[in-house]
Amino acid sequence: MRPQASAARRRLVIDALRRGAVPESGLDLLAVGLDRFASAVDEEIGTVRTGGAVFKAIRGEYGSGKTFFARWLAEQAKRANLAAAEVQVSENETPLHRLETVYRRLIERLTTATFSPSALRQIIDAWFYALEEDALAAGGVDPADQRAVERVVDDLLAQRLARVSRTAPSFAIALRGYRAALSSGDMAGAEAVLAWLGGQPHVSSAARRHAGLRGDLDHFGALGFLQGLLVVLRDCGYAGLLVVLDEVETLQRVRSDARDKALNALRQLVDEVHAGRFPGLYLVITGTPAFYDGPQGMQRLAPLAQRLATDFPADARFDNPRAVQLRLPGFTVDSLTQLGRRVRDLYSTGSPAEERLLALADDNYLSDLARAVTGQLGGRVGIAPRLFLKKLVAGVLDPIELYPDFDPRRNYALTLAPAELTDVERNATRADDVELQLP
Repeated sequence: MRPQASAARRRLVIDALRRGAVPESGLDLLAVGLDRFASAVDEEIGTVRTGGAVFKAIRGEYGSGKTFFARWLAEQAKRANLAAAEVQVSENETPLHRLETVYRRLIERLTTATFSPSALRQIIDAWFYALEEDALAAGGVDPADQRAVERVVDDLLAQRLARVSRTAPSFAIALRGYRAALSSGDMAGAEAVLAWLGGQPHVSSAARRHAGLRGDLDHFGALGFLQGLLVVLRDCGYAGLLVVLDEVETLQRVRSDARDKALNALRQLVDEVHAGRFPGLYLVITGTPAFYDGPQGMQRLAPLAQRLATDFPADARFDNPRAVQLRLPGFTVDSLTQLGRRVRDLYSTGSPAEERLLALADDNYLSDLARAVTGQLGGRVGIAPRLFLKKLVAGVLDPIELYPDFDPRRNYALTLAPAELTDVERNATRADDVELQLP
């Protein structure tokens, strides 16, 4: 079945693959082997939409498609009217033991089906609009009396954020400060308060004082702000929020004291999700099996290991997609070839060279290309998808479309240079410069 997508959407996907990157959107066009998870994902999104909360741990080796899966999941969430944010956990920029940095990155990456990152301003503005509509709908206030409307809106704000204000009173204070700055025409002050609300450090002291704020957001306040964000999202019409904490395996490389704090922070998040503190939150982490099973990862904190423990059957076909841990089996040569067919068909749709693309990059050639790449990577199919797709698009499909006399079997010599490999790929291949010749 040929891909059904607009030319612009196809171009965005192909451009990302040409760079060797995971596309930001359009993942449904490339999804291979994800049907087995779709039903459980729909159930979990349904739980979030009705005010519940979900925690999920995704495990897979490098190249098994964890980032792809996370972005595919974000697309499903946004189609169900959830907001979404993907946060890369890193030792220096986003350490998990400092949740204020995680919250800051969450806000920077916050997106919806309508708004690109960061969508915080649009969401906050929509919330205040919804409060005004609710105030007027309740009656008892003259729409022409702006002061009266403001008083009712302020009362509604206090009511909606009452639970949040018990643990993070500055969240409501910041929202009032933002609205006050907008009402007075102080756009610079409104921007400063919005930045502070988004967890940004170094907001001017004058702007903070004007809004009644003190200091910067800290580790403990971040959880209260996340709770407040969920309230705001729900009130302005969004069904919830998906947050993906990607690459948590990086915790294994930090100092032991920081690692233990990070694992405890993760345990706290899991507990509070399950305790119902974050209605409307779908929290997902991704990591390698070494993080979940190894001595330098989750196993260092027994309570966390217990919460995430999952029995996987010997045959991955019978994995339970509803379990707290979800195992990505990774690619085989056959599934890599199937993915290549998806990309070829996506590329050829609407191309002036459609017939030549389908004839020269036929299924047999795609299979040969997949075997050549994985074979020269030591049989490590898991590290091949990114390189395979990059070579397929830039080295095979582009020239076929551009040059009428190009034949990939005759004119294309597949070469891997060290600069093209990530550290993980380079260590896996142990090659300085591997030249690959197709049969």
